Amino acid sequence: MSPLILLVDDDLTNLLLLEELLGSEGYQTDSATSAMEALEKSGNRVPDLILLDVMMPDMDGFEACRRLRENPQLQSVPIIFLTALDDEASQIQGLESLADAYFTKPISSNLLLAKISSLLQLQTIREKQQADKVKPQFDLAWSVNEELVEKFRLFVPEQFLCRIAPQGVDSIRLGNALEEEITVLFCDIRGFTALAESQEALATYEWLNAFFSQMSEAIAANYGFIDKYLGDAIMAVFDRPGSHPSDGINAALDMAYALQNFNHNRQQFNLEHPLRIGIGIHTGKAVIGTIGSNSRMDSTVIGDAVNTASRLEELTKYYCCDIIVSETAIDRVFQDFQHLSKAENVYVRSLDRLVLRGKTNPIKIYELLGNSRLILNPMKLKTKALFEAAIQFWLAEDFPQSLVSFEQVLQENPQDAIAEFYVQRCREQMYL
Repeated sequence: MSPLILLVDDDLTNLLLLEELLGSEGYQTDSATSAMEALEKSGNRVPDLILLDVMMPDMDGFEACRRLRENPQLQSVPIIFLTALDDEASQIQGLESLADAYFTKPISSNLLLAKISSLLQLQTIREKQQADKVKPQFDLAWSVNEELVEKFRLFVPEQFLCRIAPQGVDSIRLGNALEEEITVLFCDIRGFTALAESQEALATYEWLNAFFSQMSEAIAANYGFIDKYLGDAIMAVFDRPGSHPSDGINAALDMAYALQNFNHNRQQFNLEHPLRIGIGIHTGKAVIGTIGSNSRMDSTVIGDAVNTASRLEELTKYYCCDIIVSETAIDRVFQDFQHLSKAENVYVRSLDRLVLRGKTNPIKIYELLGNSRLILNPMKLKTKALFEAAIQFWLAEDFPQSLVSFEQVLQENPQDAIAEFYVQRCREQMYL
């Protein structure tokens, strides 16, 4: 765009002549008939140069020039006095007010245009030199800032930041929160305390971080993020609209597969026995936000979805299985698949109907067996119908028939620890 020149004169004839002269040279112009109007206009839109009369009724040009220089945005803008005052004292006063040039009337048009052109060119050169001087410092600051932001994301995932810092990191405030439906996954290592006691702490850190890295990849590959590490446990969140229940289930299966690879190479960490994990998955409402105090806050997820997923993970020890999923999550998965016309299958088998600790209403829980890509235990899938029939007898309190059915499951799959667990439960109920 062509440079903008602000013309300040209380004589309208002079303004019209200057507008015509400068317009013919391709300059943009804006006019002010008083010093106060000039101060207001230059504050709203910074001109590239100012032509300023001295003798004006409300405020003379010398005072106007000093006031303009007090504005940081206008301190480097060239200012030229155009005045009928040709005495030396006035010219000195003009220079003392930090003007760049002083022209007395009548003014040579060619000389004024040459002066305007030279001042604008000098201004461009100075700005370029300043930019060249600042650019390395700016690039360094930007690089450092990007690095800090990336490091920050290691502690606070992007999915958290978009909720707790919608206008950037500086907008993080205590209590920033959003309630929404999500799927929560809890994963815990079996027998971690005994493992940690048998090793040096640094050795435990080494294999634990390797384990977490593989679990994290499985979670991220399925659009989830890790809320926090709780010692040997992981709490992960899945929030993709319309897909988060299936994302959580697929992540759990990928984590189980990753664990197989980890156990295959466990000797490099001096782990004598394979690791086992328990995973609980639930879909429900939760609040994602910041909690704590103004001096120390943390990002977190709070709600029934979190508590229920944690309870389900604990139940994997009781039911001797690896992955338990709530009825809510399973129902949502099949609803989403039907709605989205997905071909992928999820294989589960009924496990029980019970009231979780701290709850009042019973829920159905399922053991996750696999999907179209990965089957965790083919024999459990083969005996799925027989197992679920045995569960139905159990829920109907027909314990003799339930016992017979579970024993049939064990005949087909002697390694089914859950069927063995239910055989014991049935016998206990029959001999009460």
